[in-house]
Amino acid sequence: MPLARCNGMPAQRKKTTRSTRSARTRARSPARASASRTSSQGRASSARSRSKPQKDPRGGLTAEGRKAFARSTGAHLQPGVKKKVSEMTPAEMRRKGSWAVRFYGRAGKLPPLLDEHGEPTRFAKTAAAWGEPVPRTVAAARRIAAKGRRLLERYRLALG
Repeated sequence: MPLARCNGMPAQRKKTTRSTRSARTRARSPARASASRTSSQGRASSARSRSKPQKDPRGGLTAEGRKAFARSTGAHLQPGVKKKVSEMTPAEMRRKGSWAVRFYGRAGKLPPLLDEHGEPTRFAKTAAAWGEPVPRTVAAARRIAAKGRRLLERYRLALG
């Protein structure tokens, strides 16, 4: 089909990228269109486009957040240890103890534990991801750090 001329110059076709062409092709496919309709209004949405939350609102990262971190940095994050002390392995004692001392046992001033509305900050909520009560005061955070030091001591004794 010939292209129209504008001001004596031949009109150029609009270049399309591969992703827009494949999106159009997918949209035309009746099987895909009916399978992807999820709402009552008939709006198509893909399950892949909806990402799962990476930060747990109760504190810490979700499994999806740990996977995303691994993809971006190559690190292997593990979820926090929530077991009772009597049920922990020495490695779990070491992990939880070092977390507690690193977060709440630092010398000097701690980052804020409460925001301007009196709600715990993400820094304070990390305690929930490790099975500890969310500290609302500096004294409560220091108690978690003291527990971490005890766990590290117990780990050293377990090594013998």
